[in-house]
Amino acid sequence: MIARLALLVLACLAGPLAAGAQGLRTPPDLVRASLVAEPAAVAGAQPFTLAVHMRLKAGWHVYWRNPGDSGLPPEVTWTMPAGFSPGAIRWPAPERIPIATLMNYGYEDAVTLLVPVTPPPSLDPAEPVRIGAKLTYLVCETECVPGSADLSLTLPVGEPRPDPANAALFARARAALPVPPVWPMRLSSQGDRLRLDFAAPGLKPEAIKSAAFFPYSENAIDNAAEQVLSVDAEGLHLILARDTTSPAPGTLPGVLTVEEDLGGSVTRLAFAYGDEPAAPAPAVAPQPPAPVAAPAETPTLLVAAALAFLGGLILNLMPCVFPVLSIKVLGLVRHAGESPARLRGHGLAYTAGVLASFLGLAGLLIALKGGGAAVGWGFQLQSPIVVAGLAYLLFAMGLSLSGAVAFGGRLAGIGDGLARRSGYAGSFFTGVLATVVATPCTAPFMGTAVGFALTQSPGVALAVFASLGLGLALPFLILTLWPAALRALPRPGAWMETLKQVLAFPVYATVAWLVWVLAQQVDPRGLLIALFGLVGVGFAAWAWERGRAAGASGRVGQAAALAALLAVGVAASGLQTGRAAGPALAAADGIEPYTQARLDALVAEGRPVFVNLTAAWCITCAVNETTSLSTKAVRNAMRARGVTYLKGDWTNADPEITRLLERYGRSGVPLYLLYAGGGAPPQVLPQILTEGTVLAALDAVVPAPRSAALSR
Repeated sequence: MIARLALLVLACLAGPLAAGAQGLRTPPDLVRASLVAEPAAVAGAQPFTLAVHMRLKAGWHVYWRNPGDSGLPPEVTWTMPAGFSPGAIRWPAPERIPIATLMNYGYEDAVTLLVPVTPPPSLDPAEPVRIGAKLTYLVCETECVPGSADLSLTLPVGEPRPDPANAALFARARAALPVPPVWPMRLSSQGDRLRLDFAAPGLKPEAIKSAAFFPYSENAIDNAAEQVLSVDAEGLHLILARDTTSPAPGTLPGVLTVEEDLGGSVTRLAFAYGDEPAAPAPAVAPQPPAPVAAPAETPTLLVAAALAFLGGLILNLMPCVFPVLSIKVLGLVRHAGESPARLRGHGLAYTAGVLASFLGLAGLLIALKGGGAAVGWGFQLQSPIVVAGLAYLLFAMGLSLSGAVAFGGRLAGIGDGLARRSGYAGSFFTGVLATVVATPCTAPFMGTAVGFALTQSPGVALAVFASLGLGLALPFLILTLWPAALRALPRPGAWMETLKQVLAFPVYATVAWLVWVLAQQVDPRGLLIALFGLVGVGFAAWAWERGRAAGASGRVGQAAALAALLAVGVAASGLQTGRAAGPALAAADGIEPYTQARLDALVAEGRPVFVNLTAAWCITCAVNETTSLSTKAVRNAMRARGVTYLKGDWTNADPEITRLLERYGRSGVPLYLLYAGGGAPPQVLPQILTEGTVLAALDAVVPAPRSAALSR
């Protein structure tokens, strides 16, 4: 679904903007939340339980810890007196909630989230306990609305007796929690299917009305596929469709729900299988109330716009934008003899193309995030269809620059028309293309600005993205508005044809890189389809040029070219079904794949951890890994300090990685986190790294053992 929307980003600009504006309104009657304590009073060293109770408007739902195909689970940030320690949320068993072609896991009508709390050993009887909770959530019907609530309660210090007024609420909440299993489970893989066998002899098939399995992992199964149930003398069996973007799991922790008819009344049972992954430590802000320390300081709109503008300027220096801008510089040379008004027109057309593309991308991001999708900057490159389409477009551009084909003015945005005298459309579509190829890059300042934009209202988000686009467009715009700068360029001549052909090779290099990215996303069959697609584009260009040269008699050749392009498009549309897992990690180098459960376990043990969130299509990430993270000095420094290296691959969509990015105010990769151990918050490293930067961060956050320091 995301891939189809990404391909229509400009054509559907008005729709996403309207959807985004609607998605961020927060009507007050959708969710009514309250904070409730089980005891009427608390005492030192006596654990007690709190409940966050959410009552929902009819037809709306909120999400479980694994939301399924879309959505975000509720999160709670606590404000408690010093010494109070809240535990992880205890999640009731969820329900399957179909929305169009998606399947979500969550709760309708009402849900109560239980949270255990441990107070310090002693409390002052004269000082009541004041507890605050900042609840954030996403509530959805067919559209989704983000919301929040500031909750609080005050408890006296005394005998921790239960509060009768809340007893029924807590009893219902505990009854909804999954219990330890009574039927052993066995997991087996059968191609793209997973089979769960539950040893439950004696079950009556006619008594089992339904059953469903909810994995804790967000990347284990195809959530929307039917779960096929069968019951026989050996027990209960479920056939699940595996998520083919991830390897087949060796274990499958999760929750099994079963509806059983016990003599006229249907009872819903829920069993928790496997060790539930450790939830992130709840955020706690001490009293007196103070702002919760964020990973990065939240900017104002003015600061975010300035950061976005600077990030856009720096994008012009990134290798992903160079091939397109080099072609546009050639166009400037050709236009150098034109009138100032004509030159200004080209500069304004290019700027309009950049701004339209950034605003279109912003509108699409707003709409998708408002609908509960876990997306961020560069998300469209997680779609093999988009990557292949961009490779085909740039390959056609390279063929045009090489002189193999000449496109007319109607296709000015593809190649040779970019440099034509009357090519305002070419200048506009060059701006569009510059934006598209800029998305794999993240410049300094961009992460904070874009992350801020995607948490604000649509108007604020559009303003920040417009600033980013203006920064990208400004250097070229200045050249066209300042004729004196153009006079320094060489005069047009025969050398331009040679230069144009030379500039085709950076474009071909970009095509090769995109094919490499595609190889990380699809299986060998899908890669073969994509490579044949490049052959089809080459054939279409040849047939088009032959037909154009033949004049009226060449219409058959042009028709063959269009047919070839249509065949390429049909073949490329099948790439989505052939996706494979991302590139394997170098286990021999001591790098482990990132999962939230693994990070939580390491942090809970107090061990130092380095987290690298990256993607195959992220050029900034690749440069950082080559120049800074893979050097002998950095790897030795990590080993000497006992730092566990976790690498999260966002080449294909991964909701766990998206959620970690959002937690630190980022909308895309790269993100580098260095945990010192001992429960301290991580240090967020810059998006552009050097070896010295990484080594200095290691020295400051995780000091080396004395022997290692002396050896250095």
